[in-house]
Amino acid sequence: MTGAPKQEPTPAPTEPANEADAAAPANTPAPLPPSIAGNTLPPANATPTRAKAPRRQPTLHPNNVRKLRQAAMMSKAELARRAGVSPLTINRVESGWPCRMDTKRKILEALGLSPSAREEVFGPDPEAS
Repeated sequence: MTGAPKQEPTPAPTEPANEADAAAPANTPAPLPPSIAGNTLPPANATPTRAKAPRRQPTLHPNNVRKLRQAAMMSKAELARRAGVSPLTINRVESGWPCRMDTKRKILEALGLSPSAREEVFGPDPEAS
């Protein structure tokens, strides 16, 4: 094809148009006006922050589960397997955290005790008081 030869674009002038442009480098954004300088939004990928509620401390109920488990020479994992609950549940119960009546029944059966031994193992029922 025989056409007009391509012309190279002329480079922009290297001199700043005014003194304000001369002070700021070419790749930095212009400063914000004072009316909105303090009202900036967080970046789009920022994780939202919210006030954390204080952790609720449980009412601890001392019990004899650990003593009975150790007397039976049973690990927490073994008691959990026999009771059909997680080892974390056994850990929490032994630490005195409250648990459901069904969980207490499962632990009593896994220790080979009858449901009538509930008060000797778990203490008096706090809801009965």
